[in-house]
Amino acid sequence: MTATVAATASATPAGAVGAGPGVDTTPPAMQLAKLSQQAADAGSLGVIVRVDGGRGPAVEIARQAAWTKADHILKANDQFRMASNTKTLTATLILQLVAERKVGLADPVENWLPGVVPGGEAITIKMLLNHTSGLNDFLLHPDFLPSLLGLDRRRWTPEQLLALTTAQNPPGEQWSYSNANYQALGLVLEKATGQRLADLIEQRITRPLGMTHTYLATDAGWRAGHDHATGYEPDAEHLAPILPPGTPEGIGFAGPERNDHVNTTDMDVSSWTGAAGGMVSTAQDWDRFLTALMSGRLLPPAQMKQMRTTVAQDPADPKGDRYGLGLMEVRTPCGTVWGHTGGLPGYSSEIYTDGTGRRSVTVLNSTNFGVQLPAAATANKALVNAAACTMLGKPVPTTTTTTTTPTR
Repeated sequence: MTATVAATASATPAGAVGAGPGVDTTPPAMQLAKLSQQAADAGSLGVIVRVDGGRGPAVEIARQAAWTKADHILKANDQFRMASNTKTLTATLILQLVAERKVGLADPVENWLPGVVPGGEAITIKMLLNHTSGLNDFLLHPDFLPSLLGLDRRRWTPEQLLALTTAQNPPGEQWSYSNANYQALGLVLEKATGQRLADLIEQRITRPLGMTHTYLATDAGWRAGHDHATGYEPDAEHLAPILPPGTPEGIGFAGPERNDHVNTTDMDVSSWTGAAGGMVSTAQDWDRFLTALMSGRLLPPAQMKQMRTTVAQDPADPKGDRYGLGLMEVRTPCGTVWGHTGGLPGYSSEIYTDGTGRRSVTVLNSTNFGVQLPAAATANKALVNAAACTMLGKPVPTTTTTTTTPTR
């Protein structure tokens, strides 16, 4: 899903001088706090922002709509479902195996998963990583919709999800985002190593980096000992304008309802997310992973170059956002950033670094479908732009820009 929104945002780095017309001279932390509350009140409901400019302590902000405080007081380091940001971690593991010559980017996926991936003879590992496999997304399959909404609680296997998948485009010809690609990559990781995906993640990523609040979810529960954000989605009436044409009338998320919303916090998404979106983490933990990756600590230079070799997400917009191997190259009003986006019922996120991995920015929202409603989308994009510009040490001009941001 994508949301095209018109966004106006402004912020000025601390200590900026000579700011002219069209620039807000409010200190960045105050400006971000104001924009975070505006986003929460416009429909994001709960907002966590973390900006590390590479000098001094990070700016950490948590704001929420007043009515949600009865459920949970949001904190900047609450655990959060990271959704498709997981793809960057999965791609990192694959590229580590490429560096170890255990997997090849040119390997046909059929060699690893015989009969599992439709058209796997012509689809390479690289095509799975950069979404040029031509595979459709099982999330869009009518048989999957009840699971997406929490109405069907069956436990899916990656093989079953791939069985729902069909070929949308010829392999290697066009970028088209599909969670099926990363379900297949998760199976490749387990076959190539003989280890469970959760164990690989702990062994190679979270334990070495000290990511003590990060794990691959395997059920609906949240690990004890650390608070987690409460997630919400609009109720059936307010959800209807966002759903694709042809969706059955009156359908909505399963869960407790209050204030025109459904609480999706305890919805079990673990069986259909996995390597494509199953990670739980905190803003600080995930920043630790992404900055370690982008600064060269997790991959050799050859594999970092492969990861950052990108294709256009929209061939008609060569100056728009691009996609590498599990990594997005995103244009902001203040410069290019690298990272990913994520979206699951009750949780959406945008997490980026600069090109060196020394600076990072995280914006988390406690709704996914809700942030796609017009007012919420506009407020969120204003916040993301301001946060990214603050990270990059630049002011945001108060001019309206149209940005297409993938929501996963």
